[in-house]
Amino acid sequence: MATRIQFENSSDIGVFSKLTNSYCLAALQASTNFYSAFESELADVIPIVHTTIGGTRIVGRLTAGNRHGLLVPFSTTDQELQHIRNSLPDAISIQRVEERLSALGNVIACNDYVALVHPDIDRETEEIIADVLKVEVFRQTVADNVLVGSYCAITNQGGLVHPQTSIQDQNELSSLLQVPLVAGTVNRGSDVIGAGLVVNDWCAFTGLDTTATEISVIEAAFKLQGQNSSAIVGEMRDSLIDTWA
Repeated sequence: MATRIQFENSSDIGVFSKLTNSYCLAALQASTNFYSAFESELADVIPIVHTTIGGTRIVGRLTAGNRHGLLVPFSTTDQELQHIRNSLPDAISIQRVEERLSALGNVIACNDYVALVHPDIDRETEEIIADVLKVEVFRQTVADNVLVGSYCAITNQGGLVHPQTSIQDQNELSSLLQVPLVAGTVNRGSDVIGAGLVVNDWCAFTGLDTTATEISVIEAAFKLQGQNSSAIVGEMRDSLIDTWA
Protein backbone atom coordinates (compact mmCIF):
# COMPACT_ATOMS: atom_id res chain seq x y z
CA MET A 1 0.00 0.00 0.00
CA ALA A 2 1.34 3.46 -0.85
CA THR A 3 0.96 6.19 1.77
CA ARG A 4 1.22 9.93 1.04
CA ILE A 5 3.27 11.90 3.57
CA GLN A 6 5.13 15.20 3.92
CA PHE A 7 8.28 16.31 5.70
CA GLU A 8 7.75 19.85 7.05
CA ASN A 9 5.83 21.03 3.95
CA SER A 10 8.17 19.22 1.55
CA SER A 11 6.95 16.36 -0.61
CA ASP A 12 10.53 15.24 -1.26
CA ILE A 13 10.30 12.58 1.41
CA GLY A 14 12.99 10.42 -0.18
CA VAL A 15 15.45 13.17 0.71
CA PHE A 16 14.68 12.84 4.41
CA SER A 17 14.25 9.08 4.80
CA LYS A 18 15.68 5.73 3.72
CA LEU A 19 13.56 2.58 3.68
CA THR A 20 14.75 -1.01 3.21
CA ASN A 21 13.36 -4.44 4.04
CA SER A 22 15.12 -4.52 7.41
CA TYR A 23 15.20 -0.93 8.72
CA CYS A 24 14.06 2.63 8.10
CA LEU A 25 16.03 5.85 8.71
CA ALA A 26 14.05 9.06 9.26
CA ALA A 27 15.44 12.56 9.67
CA LEU A 28 14.99 14.44 12.93
CA GLN A 29 12.23 17.04 12.81
CA ALA A 30 10.41 19.43 15.09
CA SER A 31 7.07 17.62 14.96
CA THR A 32 6.66 13.85 14.93
CA ASN A 33 4.14 13.54 12.05
CA PHE A 34 6.69 12.22 9.57
CA TYR A 35 8.12 9.68 11.99
CA SER A 36 4.70 8.52 13.17
CA ALA A 37 3.58 7.89 9.57
CA PHE A 38 6.42 5.38 9.27
CA GLU A 39 5.73 4.05 12.73
CA SER A 40 2.09 3.26 12.04
CA GLU A 41 3.04 1.14 8.99
CA LEU A 42 6.35 -0.36 10.09
CA ALA A 43 6.72 -0.29 13.88
CA ASP A 44 5.93 -3.98 14.45
CA VAL A 45 8.10 -5.16 11.59
CA ILE A 46 11.40 -3.24 11.37
CA PRO A 47 13.32 -0.68 13.48
CA ILE A 48 12.83 3.00 12.59
CA VAL A 49 15.86 5.13 13.43
CA HIS A 50 15.66 8.86 14.11
CA THR A 51 18.98 10.29 12.99
CA THR A 52 21.04 12.92 11.21
CA ILE A 53 23.99 12.24 8.89
CA GLY A 54 26.95 14.61 9.15
CA GLY A 55 24.70 16.97 11.11
CA THR A 56 22.23 17.29 8.19
CA ARG A 57 18.73 15.93 7.79
CA ILE A 58 19.05 14.72 4.20
CA VAL A 59 19.55 11.14 5.34
CA GLY A 60 17.89 9.63 2.27
CA ARG A 61 20.25 11.30 -0.20
CA LEU A 62 23.42 10.67 1.79
CA THR A 63 22.97 6.97 2.57
CA ALA A 64 22.50 3.79 0.55
CA GLY A 65 21.44 0.44 1.91
CA ASN A 66 19.45 -2.77 1.70
CA ARG A 67 18.52 -5.55 4.13
CA HIS A 68 22.17 -6.67 4.38
CA GLY A 69 23.86 -3.37 5.15
CA LEU A 70 24.00 0.40 5.21
CA LEU A 71 26.60 2.71 3.64
CA VAL A 72 27.08 6.18 5.12
CA PRO A 73 29.32 9.01 3.88
CA PHE A 74 32.60 9.96 5.52
CA SER A 75 30.98 13.09 7.01
CA THR A 76 28.96 10.90 9.41
CA THR A 77 30.07 11.62 12.99
CA ASP A 78 31.15 8.87 15.39
CA GLN A 79 28.15 9.64 17.56
CA GLU A 80 25.70 9.26 14.64
CA LEU A 81 27.38 6.04 13.56
CA GLN A 82 27.18 4.63 17.09
CA HIS A 83 23.51 5.62 17.39
CA ILE A 84 22.64 3.89 14.10
CA ARG A 85 24.67 0.79 15.07
CA ASN A 86 22.86 0.56 18.40
CA SER A 87 19.46 0.94 16.74
CA LEU A 88 19.86 -1.63 13.98
CA PRO A 89 20.01 -5.43 14.28
CA ASP A 90 23.54 -6.88 14.59
CA ALA A 91 23.22 -8.74 11.31
CA ILE A 92 23.24 -5.46 9.36
CA SER A 93 26.74 -4.24 8.60
CA ILE A 94 27.30 -0.48 8.60
CA GLN A 95 30.22 1.05 6.77
CA ARG A 96 31.56 4.57 6.36
CA VAL A 97 32.63 5.24 2.79
CA GLU A 98 35.33 7.68 1.73
CA GLU A 99 34.00 8.66 -1.68
CA ARG A 100 34.25 11.90 -3.67
CA LEU A 101 30.59 11.47 -4.73
CA SER A 102 29.50 11.61 -1.12
CA ALA A 103 25.71 11.80 -1.62
CA LEU A 104 25.56 8.02 -1.76
CA GLY A 105 21.78 7.92 -2.10
CA ASN A 106 22.03 9.87 -5.36
CA VAL A 107 24.72 7.69 -6.92
CA ILE A 108 23.61 4.21 -5.79
CA ALA A 109 20.28 2.51 -6.45
CA CYS A 110 19.97 -0.98 -5.04
CA ASN A 111 17.71 -3.77 -3.93
CA ASP A 112 18.84 -6.83 -1.97
CA TYR A 113 20.63 -8.43 -4.94
CA VAL A 114 21.79 -5.81 -7.43
CA ALA A 115 23.13 -2.24 -7.27
CA LEU A 116 23.24 0.31 -10.08
CA VAL A 117 25.93 2.93 -9.51
CA HIS A 118 27.18 6.21 -10.99
CA PRO A 119 29.67 5.45 -13.82
CA ASP A 120 32.45 7.51 -12.14
CA ILE A 121 32.30 5.98 -8.66
CA ASP A 122 35.68 4.81 -7.22
CA ARG A 123 36.73 1.22 -7.86
CA GLU A 124 37.30 0.88 -4.10
CA THR A 125 33.78 2.12 -3.32
CA GLU A 126 32.40 -0.36 -5.83
CA GLU A 127 34.08 -3.20 -3.91
CA ILE A 128 32.73 -1.89 -0.58
CA ILE A 129 29.20 -1.76 -2.05
CA ALA A 130 29.53 -5.37 -3.24
CA ASP A 131 30.90 -6.54 0.14
CA VAL A 132 28.67 -4.66 2.58
CA LEU A 133 25.39 -4.82 0.65
CA LYS A 134 26.10 -8.31 -0.79
CA VAL A 135 25.04 -7.25 -4.28
CA GLU A 136 26.27 -7.39 -7.86
CA VAL A 137 27.33 -3.90 -8.92
CA PHE A 138 26.73 -2.40 -12.39
CA ARG A 139 27.82 1.07 -13.58
CA GLN A 140 24.78 2.48 -15.34
CA THR A 141 22.81 5.59 -16.29
CA VAL A 142 19.03 6.07 -16.18
CA ALA A 143 17.66 8.04 -19.16
CA ASP A 144 21.25 9.33 -19.67
CA ASN A 145 21.36 10.66 -16.10
CA VAL A 146 24.39 9.57 -14.08
CA LEU A 147 22.57 10.04 -10.75
CA VAL A 148 20.97 6.60 -10.81
CA GLY A 149 19.83 6.83 -7.19
CA SER A 150 17.86 10.00 -7.91
CA TYR A 151 16.11 8.86 -11.06
CA CYS A 152 14.90 5.40 -10.11
CA ALA A 153 13.63 3.37 -7.17
CA ILE A 154 13.99 -0.41 -7.10
CA THR A 155 12.94 -3.26 -4.82
CA ASN A 156 13.06 -7.04 -5.17
CA GLN A 157 9.57 -6.87 -6.72
CA GLY A 158 9.95 -4.17 -9.35
CA GLY A 159 11.17 -0.68 -10.13
CA LEU A 160 10.10 2.80 -11.17
CA VAL A 161 12.42 4.74 -13.49
CA HIS A 162 12.65 8.24 -15.02
CA PRO A 163 9.72 8.85 -17.42
CA GLN A 164 12.05 9.45 -20.37
CA THR A 165 13.85 6.12 -20.07
CA SER A 166 13.70 4.48 -23.51
CA ILE A 167 12.16 1.03 -23.87
CA GLN A 168 15.58 -0.30 -24.85
CA ASP A 169 17.15 1.11 -21.64
CA GLN A 170 14.25 -0.21 -19.57
CA ASN A 171 14.79 -3.69 -21.01
CA GLU A 172 18.53 -3.53 -20.40
CA LEU A 173 18.13 -2.35 -16.78
CA SER A 174 15.35 -4.84 -16.23
CA SER A 175 17.54 -7.75 -17.34
CA LEU A 176 20.39 -6.57 -15.07
CA LEU A 177 18.05 -6.23 -12.09
CA GLN A 178 15.89 -9.25 -12.93
CA VAL A 179 12.75 -7.29 -12.00
CA PRO A 180 10.12 -5.59 -14.21
CA LEU A 181 10.50 -1.81 -14.58
CA VAL A 182 7.90 0.87 -15.25
CA ALA A 183 8.65 4.45 -16.32
CA GLY A 184 6.72 6.97 -14.27
CA THR A 185 6.69 10.10 -12.12
CA VAL A 186 5.98 11.11 -8.52
CA ASN A 187 4.73 14.33 -6.87
CA ARG A 188 2.58 15.43 -9.80
CA GLY A 189 5.00 14.95 -12.65
CA SER A 190 8.40 15.12 -10.93
CA ASP A 191 10.98 12.89 -12.63
CA VAL A 192 13.22 12.77 -9.55
CA ILE A 193 11.81 9.44 -8.39
CA GLY A 194 14.33 8.91 -5.57
CA ALA A 195 13.38 12.21 -3.93
CA GLY A 196 9.63 11.65 -3.93
CA LEU A 197 9.37 7.98 -3.08
CA VAL A 198 10.72 5.46 -0.56
CA VAL A 199 9.69 1.86 -1.02
CA ASN A 200 10.45 -1.68 0.12
CA ASP A 201 8.94 -5.06 -0.74
CA TRP A 202 5.64 -4.52 1.03
CA CYS A 203 4.97 -0.79 1.40
CA ALA A 204 5.70 2.58 -0.18
CA PHE A 205 5.66 6.16 1.05
CA THR A 206 5.38 8.98 -1.42
CA GLY A 207 5.16 12.78 -1.33
CA LEU A 208 1.84 14.47 -0.58
CA ASP A 209 1.63 15.93 -4.10
CA THR A 210 1.59 12.49 -5.75
CA THR A 211 -1.57 12.00 -7.83
CA ALA A 212 -3.92 9.00 -7.69
CA THR A 213 -2.76 7.87 -11.13
CA GLU A 214 0.90 8.03 -10.03
CA ILE A 215 0.04 6.02 -6.93
CA SER A 216 -1.67 3.31 -8.98
CA VAL A 217 1.43 3.11 -11.19
CA ILE A 218 3.67 2.87 -8.10
CA GLU A 219 1.49 0.14 -6.58
CA ALA A 220 1.52 -1.83 -9.83
CA ALA A 221 5.26 -1.35 -10.45
CA PHE A 222 6.20 -2.60 -6.97
CA LYS A 223 3.42 -5.24 -6.82
CA LEU A 224 2.01 -3.70 -3.64
CA GLN A 225 -1.61 -4.50 -4.50
CA GLY A 226 -1.30 -7.71 -6.43
CA GLN A 227 -2.56 -5.92 -9.57
CA ASN A 228 -1.02 -6.77 -12.89
CA SER A 229 0.57 -3.98 -14.86
CA SER A 230 -1.51 -4.40 -18.03
CA ALA A 231 -4.69 -3.71 -16.05
CA ILE A 232 -3.08 -0.59 -14.63
CA VAL A 233 -1.96 0.67 -18.00
CA GLY A 234 -5.51 0.21 -19.28
CA GLU A 235 -6.93 1.98 -16.24
CA MET A 236 -4.44 4.84 -16.61
CA ARG A 237 -5.23 5.22 -20.27
CA ASP A 238 -8.93 5.44 -19.41
CA SER A 239 -8.32 8.01 -16.69
CA LEU A 240 -6.15 10.09 -19.03
CA ILE A 241 -8.78 9.93 -21.78
CA ASP A 242 -11.43 11.02 -19.27
CA THR A 243 -9.23 13.95 -18.31
CA TRP A 244 -8.77 15.13 -21.88
CA ALA A 245 -12.24 14.28 -23.18
